[in-house]
Amino acid sequence: MINASIITIGDELLIGQVIDTNSAFIAQEMNKAGFAIKNRIAVGDDYDDICNALNEAKKHTDIILITGGLGPTADDITKPLLCNYFGGKMILNKEVYNHIKHLFEDILKRPFTDRNKKQAEVPDVCSIVPNEIGTAPGMLFTQQIDGIEKTFISMPGVPQEMKLMVTNTVIDLLKNKYKTDFIAHRTLLTSGIGESTIADMLIDFESNLPPKISMAYLPNYGQVRLRLTATSNNEIENNTAIDLQFETLQKIMQEHLVSNTDEPMEVILGKLLQQRNETLCTAESCTGGYMAHLITSIPGSSAFYDGSVISYSYKAKEDLLQVKNETLKTYGAVSEEVVKEMAQGALKQIGTTYAIAVSGIMGPDGGMQDKPVGTVWVCVGNKENLIAQKFKFRYDRQLNIKLTAANAFDLLRKFILDKS
Repeated sequence: MINASIITIGDELLIGQVIDTNSAFIAQEMNKAGFAIKNRIAVGDDYDDICNALNEAKKHTDIILITGGLGPTADDITKPLLCNYFGGKMILNKEVYNHIKHLFEDILKRPFTDRNKKQAEVPDVCSIVPNEIGTAPGMLFTQQIDGIEKTFISMPGVPQEMKLMVTNTVIDLLKNKYKTDFIAHRTLLTSGIGESTIADMLIDFESNLPPKISMAYLPNYGQVRLRLTATSNNEIENNTAIDLQFETLQKIMQEHLVSNTDEPMEVILGKLLQQRNETLCTAESCTGGYMAHLITSIPGSSAFYDGSVISYSYKAKEDLLQVKNETLKTYGAVSEEVVKEMAQGALKQIGTTYAIAVSGIMGPDGGMQDKPVGTVWVCVGNKENLIAQKFKFRYDRQLNIKLTAANAFDLLRKFILDKS
């Protein structure tokens, strides 16, 4: 198998100011194309650190993919560094020059400055990888190491520019240059069972897997994904072998199986609602609209989702969802009684088939002895029947919000299937 390294460059990555999503995207696309990512490393805008990362990567992998540091400012040192690293000199590339000039003068309607022109200068020892929507060109270098040619590709750190470059050019370049194996993944999602319990159930299954098929456990937000991976130089045999094992795995996990596709819970719930031509609304207190955000991030979600009422305060719960003041004073906002009235109010106000209502204490403050931080009540149901469940999470605020949403979606999924 052809191995690759990913190097991301930028001080902002090391101080946590920017989250490195580039590595994840590159790894996914490379894996789909049959390349294995051997390692990933983030380095700051430091000349020696970048050189050391390049030296280390080329020892172990044939392909080194680099993002970041190609902008027009003083801290963008990747291009001159690579020029020196590969023993070249900077020259003006006419094709890149014309592209940048067109971008500024014709598309952006902005002046084409000397700083912009500087971005058209590239090392004379590289091949250009076109940047269709940006000014920083990608660059491909090669180097012989012990008789083996190593490929280095430098790309912008701007995610949109990098993604187009990878999908439109880089993957094809690499596939034409290297013969790769076929990699296949199959993933199922389970709920209501812990990772260690699943591992006990699958002892015999795992021990009998063929040598070229492996399994991974991916716990997340109260659910566990199980992923099978198969690698072979024959695509048909590879798919046949993994499909056979995946069928067996589904049978073993049937009682806890949520989906046999690698999709988040909100997508699974949305598909279930669309299949039944039914609709959903949400009444959110502690999640503050996060559930609505997840659902409306799905293309076409308007077919099954009508909207949300974000009722954070007592007054909002009373005015927008007709929660009784007496209920709030007697039981408190984080209670079975209140989430049921929230759900009833949402169903009445919005008129959907189903509603989800949530109220909880996300932290870090606000906990009480009988309702510590992480206490959440979730209610799901329709006009005929509502069910509520109490959850006790123990993480930080953001993770508690994510756990609440994932478990609320799953609770409604189960409610719908149980009444079928």
